[in-house]
Amino acid sequence: MGQRVRLLSVVNACCFLLCLGALLSGLTSAQRLVTVQTGPLYRVQGSHITILCNVSGYQGPSEQNFQWSVYFPSAPTREVQIISTSDPAFPYAIYGQRVRDKEIYIERLTGDSVRLHITNLQKTEEGEYECHTPNTDVQYHGSYSAKMNLTVIPDTLRVTAVPQTLSKIEGDSVELKCDVSKTTTEHTHLSVSWYIQKGSQKMEVLSLSRDFILGSGSSFTPRHLSGDIRLDKIGETSYKLTIYKLLPSDQGDFFCEGVEWIQDPDNSWFAVTKNISEKISVNVQATDKDFSVRLDTERRLYTVGETMELKCILDAQNVAERYFAISWAFNSTPVATVGPNAVAVLSTEFAQRESIGQLKLGKENDSVFVMKIYRLRLEDSGKYNCRVTEREKTSTGEFVDRENRRPKNVPITVQPLKSTMTVVLKINAVSILEGSTLKFTCTVSSVSGTPSYLSVTWQLLTNQNQHIIIAVLDKDGILTVDPSYLERSAQGDLQVEKGRPDSFTLGIYNTLKSDEGVYQCRVTEWIQDPDGNWEKLGEQTASGSISITALETGFSVTAVIRTPGVTYNDSAELHCVIRPRYPTSVRMSVTWRFQPAGSSGFYDIVTLTQDGAIHWGNTYPNIKSRAALERTESAGQVRLVIGRVSDGEAGKYQCAAELWRKNLTDTWIKLANRTSSPVEIRVSRPTSKLKVSKSKRSIQLVENSILQLNCLVVSQTSIDSRFSVLWYGQKSSDADGKLILKINHNSAYEYGTYADEVGLRGRLQFEKLSAGLFSLTVRKAKVGDSGSYYCHVEEWLLNPNAVWYKLTEEVSGLTEVTVKQPDKNLQVSKIPQTISFTENSHIPLNCSIVNRTSQDSRVSVEWYINKPNMEQQRIVQLSHNNVFHYGDVMEEGSLKTRFQFEKPSDGLYRLVVHNANILDSGSYFCHVEEWLINPDNVWYKRAEDRSESTVITVQRPEVRLQVEKSELNFTVKEKGNFQLDCRIQSQSKQESQFAISWYLKAKEESAVLKNEQVFRIDHDSVFGKEGEHWSGRLQFRRPATTNYSLTVQEAVIRDTGSYYCHVEEWVLDPNNMWYKLADDDTELTIVAVESTGSSLQSVICSNEALFYFVFFYPFPIFAILIIVIFLVRYKRRNSSKNSDSKNGVPLLWIKEPHLNYSPTCLEPPNLSIHPGTIE
Repeated sequence: MGQRVRLLSVVNACCFLLCLGALLSGLTSAQRLVTVQTGPLYRVQGSHITILCNVSGYQGPSEQNFQWSVYFPSAPTREVQIISTSDPAFPYAIYGQRVRDKEIYIERLTGDSVRLHITNLQKTEEGEYECHTPNTDVQYHGSYSAKMNLTVIPDTLRVTAVPQTLSKIEGDSVELKCDVSKTTTEHTHLSVSWYIQKGSQKMEVLSLSRDFILGSGSSFTPRHLSGDIRLDKIGETSYKLTIYKLLPSDQGDFFCEGVEWIQDPDNSWFAVTKNISEKISVNVQATDKDFSVRLDTERRLYTVGETMELKCILDAQNVAERYFAISWAFNSTPVATVGPNAVAVLSTEFAQRESIGQLKLGKENDSVFVMKIYRLRLEDSGKYNCRVTEREKTSTGEFVDRENRRPKNVPITVQPLKSTMTVVLKINAVSILEGSTLKFTCTVSSVSGTPSYLSVTWQLLTNQNQHIIIAVLDKDGILTVDPSYLERSAQGDLQVEKGRPDSFTLGIYNTLKSDEGVYQCRVTEWIQDPDGNWEKLGEQTASGSISITALETGFSVTAVIRTPGVTYNDSAELHCVIRPRYPTSVRMSVTWRFQPAGSSGFYDIVTLTQDGAIHWGNTYPNIKSRAALERTESAGQVRLVIGRVSDGEAGKYQCAAELWRKNLTDTWIKLANRTSSPVEIRVSRPTSKLKVSKSKRSIQLVENSILQLNCLVVSQTSIDSRFSVLWYGQKSSDADGKLILKINHNSAYEYGTYADEVGLRGRLQFEKLSAGLFSLTVRKAKVGDSGSYYCHVEEWLLNPNAVWYKLTEEVSGLTEVTVKQPDKNLQVSKIPQTISFTENSHIPLNCSIVNRTSQDSRVSVEWYINKPNMEQQRIVQLSHNNVFHYGDVMEEGSLKTRFQFEKPSDGLYRLVVHNANILDSGSYFCHVEEWLINPDNVWYKRAEDRSESTVITVQRPEVRLQVEKSELNFTVKEKGNFQLDCRIQSQSKQESQFAISWYLKAKEESAVLKNEQVFRIDHDSVFGKEGEHWSGRLQFRRPATTNYSLTVQEAVIRDTGSYYCHVEEWVLDPNNMWYKLADDDTELTIVAVESTGSSLQSVICSNEALFYFVFFYPFPIFAILIIVIFLVRYKRRNSSKNSDSKNGVPLLWIKEPHLNYSPTCLEPPNLSIHPGTIE
């Protein structure tokens, strides 16, 4: 019995380890893992290589996609894409053509496993290869790619032999040699094999493996074992094959094959390259037509139902050209005969088995004949043999038996089937609470693999020794349940399943006390005989004992209070702890009860029913809004939290619990109830933590500043505390403080008497700067506000019944305040200057305020000018209230338009004199007054200052006028023209205007005469009056801005003389008035007019008295004559108007004469009378 218990413990431990391994495997599968063939791999250039890649632990479709990339050593961080199972456009250009030509391709092994193929491997394809799987998971978890290194090495394997043809006779010996060498730097092994090729058939003769193990082909094994065939290594690279006793079957082409092997990181060997030598032809001349037969089989011991294969192997020459018949025998009883025509003749018994597919006859080739027997039976044990008979075909087409051969008998043993099945029972728990779940797992294992057909029977041996078959699941999957469990099975409390072919489960839910006992799993293995009947092959049993504890056992209820002593507004936390933990089929109802302080009875507060409903009691309805009920299934607790406790929640509490479960009619049944011991809650007011800063302060400030008094609450009892703050002031330390302002905890204001006494009411401002920091601000502080100030703080709290109460009070330290008038700090820049300007310049005069008494002050700025022999005069004033005034001096002329006052920046005042003239010269300075406003909003002058003088001198422009001074001398014919030029070479100002005059210099002998002005044009382009002598003969031109010319036409003798040009330069003064700045004369131009003879016209024109007598005097005489005629005719017309009209004679109306006058006196005047009109 002890050994059985120990064996059961070992079995249970093994089951636990198996389940733990399965669980860890399941956890691991939840994480994607990509693996590639372990590297580095060394492969030969030009070879065909493969790299394996697998993915596991993925989600999504079973067929995953794969992408291959490579990182070359020349660029180890640059990815070069090779091929993808999903994207034809994935390869880069260098691989695109090779992928399309199928030189590189992916072989899919399974949905999550592929193999990369690269044919004709190149040295340039050496690098780090990466296999990547695109994500199909719900979220990224795990690895999605893996890498390995591939190194490409050159192919140095050389396999050579001397090609030749050897002719031998059957029974001779032959020696064949080949050389196999390599120069690979990597550690590799060589294997050498000799082959014989007959047509398309290649057979291995002997081989020397990479581990120096000698092996032979199946056809040459007996001869190798007998020593007729051997392989020797001669020297470092030569391998010699020796064949003794040559047979006709040894005729063919011999060659050797060399294979170079390298060991991969997974310790497996890989053939990196192989090569073959030239062929050596061996001809063997047969001495006779003898043949031999042998019978082969894989093994000689079989089990019922397995398949046996027998091979009858013929060893002869020219088999294809000869005729052989084979017969099979079992225990010397013929089984079948197969003639040369391949027609089989079977005995009656075996013919029947051949008809149902249990026997098959055939041949692999001309020399190998095969018999297979399927589904072996016990009676198939015995001796098997085959006989080969050579037949000769006669000229008539009939076959005649010649020689026959038979090998030794091969004994075959068929043993009966035996079950190797073992059964292990695993239970989720051996001791449970009533109502919990029981789960049994019966696992089957077998040496020969999982049996195909199994049935299971679940049984219970109760503590009353009652044997109950719970359920039976037969080999066809049909479930039969015991009648006593049918109702529980229908409700789902009993479940029998076959999870896997080798696993059965029994689940019992909502267990009862009567389910206690020993459970047994009995598994039966079944097998079907050749006739289709089912036979029991074996049966195994596993059992386990279960202990179930009744619900009432250990049922207890405990009330626990986390905070027995609480203060106002805190939370009280009560726990009802229920032991033990019960399954979900068992429900609990929990009720909290309360006994107020001073009373004698308990009242129900709240009940949590077994259905999960919450019912509040009616005795204390207000507690519902402040209490929370929470159930913690995992801890088996029901927590009651009462928030904002008050005196009304002080008292004793207890909890009561009841166990419930539904019966088969779905009705709740109370199983048990328990009540806890009472616990008590004590409620008290909070302890005051109020603390006001006691530090003393001293404040000095100037009047009109802002006085800020702070009251700091360093600590408070609760974050919900409110404060009443009372501010007090006193003139001296001996006097009692007087109330200035009170702010209640509800933010109501109340002024004290001190605020009215010193005039603070309108200047106070109360603020709460932050939590616990209160500020009283006095705006526009006065000198009379000096004194001592402090605050008085009262802390108020809200009790749970929403009523405010004062908890405590405290006084702050004193703040000494001194208010004074500001110091005089006005300062004006005092830098003396002396500056000269030209007329029309813009003169800026700065008045810079370097410092001020206050940034809020205002200034009054005045500008003054001092001139020699004159009193100081004010120019402008800007008062402190920004009113602008002109001084008396600004009333004259255009000074208001030329003097500009401005403020370019703060503290800088500027007087700008535009278009300065000479009269603006003088000494200038500014006078500044600083004004401050007192707390009563009245401005007063606090300081004044003045700048140093700036001496300004205004000068006229520098004279730069210069005309061309070249002296000319020329002669002109009478009646001809001559030109006088005047050129200005430089001028004083670009805006200057010029007055130009030409003069004829007086004769030296006539000193009393002045120079005669010939022509003049003023600076304003007004022409001067021409002299009579020059009238009509002058032509003025201005070819350029500074070039002038005067042409004298129709020159006369009198024009002879010396001429010069007089230039005057005129400029505008600042008052827009023109004045002459400078003048200059050209050199003389001497003109001589030569006479050309006399004429009537020239005589008249040259004699002034004669000219008037001829051309002027006749005109008035002739005009008087016309007027007289007109008066006579008009008088006559009036007197005889009617008669004239009747006669029809028109009147002759004589108009004024029309005169054409040439002022040049070149032609005589014309006088003409034009006819009038007839009325």
